[in-house]
Amino acid sequence: MISGAEIMVKCLQNEGVSYLFGYPGAAICPFYDYITKTDIKHVLVRQEQNAAHMANGYARASGKPGVCVATSGPGATNLITGIATAYMDSIPLIAITGQVNSWLLGRDVFQEADITGACQPFTKHSYLVKDAASLPRIFKEAFHIATTGRPGPVLIDVPTDIQLQEVESFNYPAKADIIGYKPRTQGHPMQIKKALQAIKEAERPVICCGGGVVSAGAREEMIAFARNSGIPVAATMMGIGVMPMDSPYYLGMIGSHGRTSANKAMSEADLVILCGARVGDRAVAAPESLAEKAKIIHIDIDPAEIGKNMTAHIPIVGDIRLVLSDLAAKVENTVSQEWIDRVFGLKAKYPPRGEAREDCVEPRVFIRDLSAMMKDDAILVADVGQNQIWAARNFNVKEGRFLTSGGLGTMGYSVPAAIGAKIAKPHRQVAAVCGDGSFQMCMCELGTLIQNDVDVKIIVMENQRLGMVREFQDKLYGCRHIGTILENGNPDFVKLAESYGIEAARAENNAQAKELAQHMLQSNRAFILVCNVDPETPSI
Repeated sequence: MISGAEIMVKCLQNEGVSYLFGYPGAAICPFYDYITKTDIKHVLVRQEQNAAHMANGYARASGKPGVCVATSGPGATNLITGIATAYMDSIPLIAITGQVNSWLLGRDVFQEADITGACQPFTKHSYLVKDAASLPRIFKEAFHIATTGRPGPVLIDVPTDIQLQEVESFNYPAKADIIGYKPRTQGHPMQIKKALQAIKEAERPVICCGGGVVSAGAREEMIAFARNSGIPVAATMMGIGVMPMDSPYYLGMIGSHGRTSANKAMSEADLVILCGARVGDRAVAAPESLAEKAKIIHIDIDPAEIGKNMTAHIPIVGDIRLVLSDLAAKVENTVSQEWIDRVFGLKAKYPPRGEAREDCVEPRVFIRDLSAMMKDDAILVADVGQNQIWAARNFNVKEGRFLTSGGLGTMGYSVPAAIGAKIAKPHRQVAAVCGDGSFQMCMCELGTLIQNDVDVKIIVMENQRLGMVREFQDKLYGCRHIGTILENGNPDFVKLAESYGIEAARAENNAQAKELAQHMLQSNRAFILVCNVDPETPSI
């Protein structure tokens, strides 16, 4: 005989899971008890939302689904923001929650919450397990759903009595066979033929690289397509890192906080090739206006995304890695030199902003200095706010990764996600960039960081403001500042770090910041660098 809890653990072992990120409670204790009998490593977080963010960072760095665990009620509901963050950015996640005994469901007993119902809008699928015998099938399906098609989170909610229920034997399915779930991978040959003809006829083509290219692991295919076609490439925030910033084909990030050169190229194009991009409002403010001026080729594995925010004249549903490979093999370079000179002339005309200062740290300059110091395969994790824009516009991702919460814009993402990424890639440099506002949403995870001896470098841009919102108040609300001033409320971040036994330092200007960053990167332990930033420094 074998219990449901042991089956759950064996399912994870069969899926090759090495790490769990979680926080235990009574309703998930049977499962936790069996974890002690395996070599699966459990990382205890300080708040459940951060378990989802750590699993998110782990998934993005490792290429494998991340797994997070919480108990019933508030433990489960604390996961929701992390699950929604993963859903918006198409990150494969398995969220396991304990639940009250099944015969008590619906009675509002202690720590009961309808987590499958609450998470329905933010998961690819969710399961409320009613029989321990169904656990092997459910886990196999969950991992298959999370990692195929458009990746995303799947929730498995397991009542305590189901974890304790015993069944005769355990057999893990060799494959998942889900009726009605057959994601298309190959692009339709006729649509690819139409796309190639449109490229041939275009005079001012632009490629827009989105997060789907990253999710599909299609970096080399995108580079090959750009090289073979000669078409300049712009990226959404989630597409940063596919093309190195110094690539001869790369224009920069588009959007409300993007590069002027990239935005102008998009607005002047007569053909836009959208690759794994959902055309969010921060990336393209007036999508239909763009579609009226340019022919749109939209490539995405999720048919629901194509045409959702912008008319797609040539839709291609399929795995973007396979579609780009087909296009790269057959495309001809017919781009006019006049167009190339035009768009890259714009790039030269609008160089990166910011100059080093002696009275404070100019963050844009510092990010460029940090980028030059870090190894080619380094991973940079940006939080949300001004720090995110400074990092996105100024950090040159060469062979590494740029991780951030692009869709939901979740403050407090950077530190836990960086911990997850470092656990996945222990031999790579991993740094988190955050503002003093976002850092205070996740600084409890310094305990997790030090307990697990995770070598993550944390840069806190301290301007004593919720800088992005303050900018909105300046531009749209007559400089009436309310709820955005952190002054006289911040802790001494250096002393805070030291109380955890983490080395830390404060930089008062760019020269100090550069020197301290060199010291930070040479250390083989966690380090927090606090940068004194002028509150008036703009995002771009």
